[in-house]
Amino acid sequence: MKFVRFGRSGAEKPGLIDRRGRIRDLSGKIDDIAGYRLAPRKLNALERTRQRDLPIVDNRTRLGPPVGNIGRIICIGLNYADHAAESGLKVPDEPVMFMKACAATGPRDPIIIPKGSKKTDWEVELGVVIGLEAQHVSKARALDYVAGYTIVNDVSEREFQIERGGQWVKGKSCDTFAPMGPYLVTPDEVGNPQRLGMWLDVNGKRFQDGSTRTMVFDVKTLVSYLSRFMTLQPGDVISTGTPPGVGLGQKPKPIYLKAGDVVSLGIEGLGTQRQVCKAFKAS
Repeated sequence: MKFVRFGRSGAEKPGLIDRRGRIRDLSGKIDDIAGYRLAPRKLNALERTRQRDLPIVDNRTRLGPPVGNIGRIICIGLNYADHAAESGLKVPDEPVMFMKACAATGPRDPIIIPKGSKKTDWEVELGVVIGLEAQHVSKARALDYVAGYTIVNDVSEREFQIERGGQWVKGKSCDTFAPMGPYLVTPDEVGNPQRLGMWLDVNGKRFQDGSTRTMVFDVKTLVSYLSRFMTLQPGDVISTGTPPGVGLGQKPKPIYLKAGDVVSLGIEGLGTQRQVCKAFKAS
């Protein structure tokens, strides 16, 4: 199934996508797609809902992040060998882990170029949503703890990330730097998460064109590995790394986002996103 959250920012309602691609309102059945509701058996139970009895929502309605009350956005760096190469870095022996300390936004919400930014960049990534508490889980069981999959644009400011003391979280955590969605797609519909094509365009030009096949560390390895260092909780999102083609890696010189640019991206079976870049304005 495909789940969504729709409505104004901060007041989204839960919904699902019916067989005809329409949004159906689930707020009469559940309060949100969050917390214990993300347990696979809870999501599976919603498959028995009579979809025709659910109110239809205007498809032009804003979509928010498909998961509510996200606990942590845990990111994996350099998880595609070609991306490591374009960044001038070696492929890691173990997963490189960092946090994205910002609130997720909807898949069509704008990207705000931060004040003073010169190097705002893009990264299409597969997001893995945790549905059950996971502590020291084996690779063999790791996917049992996954509620579903989504798209994350791991927007990054490279000067803040690389040139301001070496702390990646600085360049990853500006407001609007985590567009997520449009859908939370359950594992049964996704199938093998290591066979998904992924792409990203800026102003209609294709920059990223890759596949989750080329991950250095696959999804089950990442869930198992992370669960050794922290107990993963329902609503945590793992952003699993990006294929080559980011702005930083462009030749003969890098290309970065500016106000007015349009970023479009997608992952096979998970939908698409579109963001317009806007300049920072003090509130």
